[in-house]
Amino acid sequence: MTLLPGLRAYRSGDRDALADICVRTADNGGDSRHLYPDPELMPSIFAAPYAHLEPDLAFVIDDGTGRAVGYILGTADTPRFVTEFRRRWLPLVADRYPRPEAAPSSPSDEMIALLHNPERMVLPELAAHPAHLHIDLLPDWQRKGYGRELMRAFLAALEAKGVKGVHLCMLTANTRARAFYDRLGFAETEVPDPGPVTYLVRSTAPDL
Repeated sequence: MTLLPGLRAYRSGDRDALADICVRTADNGGDSRHLYPDPELMPSIFAAPYAHLEPDLAFVIDDGTGRAVGYILGTADTPRFVTEFRRRWLPLVADRYPRPEAAPSSPSDEMIALLHNPERMVLPELAAHPAHLHIDLLPDWQRKGYGRELMRAFLAALEAKGVKGVHLCMLTANTRARAFYDRLGFAETEVPDPGPVTYLVRSTAPDL
């Protein structure tokens, strides 16, 4: 039976679809397969651990046939998430992606180094916005209001948990994503040595 496309809660059967969405949007919003040949690498950092550790904060856009074509994932408490990432998630993927012993020599090496350094996510400047998120939609499902719908559901779930602020980290070069976040009320915040990324924050107030 085919239903109308729309928002629903994440289900364990969505794991492969989430990985595919992550891979196809991980290069500055575009397909990343030319950069990261292993299709599990980027999802193992930016998608799967969130669905595994905090599935109650995972929402998807269903295309009407049961297939997820977009998602929002995150955590209500970044310091706690980092602890759980190291304790419960890294042991599941460390055999496939061992900790690098040399300086990164490829994009994949750089990502594996990030995988083994979850503590990078904890910054004092973000303490008032302890939650963080990742949101991605396949290209054909963008600019149709689904991103706003995902964000609204995520913020409502955070507010129900008593969380007052959320942040995200994005590649500064991704101007389309920045325009989207600006429309949703996110504002830039300064952190030391941000490199190629920008940090954005907003309250969880349901005003979208």
